[in-house]
Amino acid sequence: MTTSTFDQFVERVEAGERLSAEDIHALGSTPDILPLGMLADALRRKVHATRVTYVRVASCKFDAAFSEAVPPAAREIRVTGTPDSMDVATSAISAARAVAGDRTVAAFSWRDVERLADGESARVPRVLNAWRDAGLDTIADLALDTMSDPPVALRRLKAAGFDRLTVGIEKVAVSERVALLLAAAALQDELACIHALNPLPAAISHLRPTTGYEDVKMVAIGRLAAPNIPTIQVDWPRYGPKLAQVALTFGADDVYGVSPSDDAPEGRRRAPLEEIRRNIEAAGFEAVERSGWGRRA
Repeated sequence: MTTSTFDQFVERVEAGERLSAEDIHALGSTPDILPLGMLADALRRKVHATRVTYVRVASCKFDAAFSEAVPPAAREIRVTGTPDSMDVATSAISAARAVAGDRTVAAFSWRDVERLADGESARVPRVLNAWRDAGLDTIADLALDTMSDPPVALRRLKAAGFDRLTVGIEKVAVSERVALLLAAAALQDELACIHALNPLPAAISHLRPTTGYEDVKMVAIGRLAAPNIPTIQVDWPRYGPKLAQVALTFGADDVYGVSPSDDAPEGRRRAPLEEIRRNIEAAGFEAVERSGWGRRA
């Protein structure tokens, strides 16, 4: 990326112009990661100024005792596991909602929706509506690369009342991620139901792990490819404080999955709440704790 090209991109971003798909693919192939990060940071500051949000999440298996597993500090309850029936899944959501109060309940994945619909497309709305009625605020795992038809899936989610979604990717190769991030932006153009995009893979291969270079580059591309999606998110427990902190300077504005525990066996400075605030502030941003997304009014 030449200096003149970079300056042109900065001017366009600051003027509110959306970069084209061709521009994004060109940026995705550049080895000049620092100018790319500066460009993404300029856009995130235009949208969010210096504000960075984080949320404390309690992950609980569907057959757990939610009242025992959810600390008071958690702002989102994430129901995990693979229930073997629609009734079991719906009961778990109801139990989580009873404990959550006004906090967000996120549960399961799009794969679970399709599996519990017995592979019948016509039954998918029944699953979604039952879960919504039971108190579900959002589907926890919406990986675009694992959906057979992402536009249809998101249309159905929106029709069922899920309109503040977080989408991400599971394990698609680095070479294919730019196209997927642009696809997320196109879905947002059509449906306006995506609130956050997590551009880093949920499944980390120990045989072919991504590098920090690739990771922060994808965060920057996610911000630039999808300026219509309000939030670019990074996962705190999966990628750790160091990568998360750098990602904030490459376009991310939200940190997901901070522990709701107040335990600090290694000292107060290593307590989860103290650590997340310190990392955000050390990167030059304002740390703001948020509630979960997707709650109904």
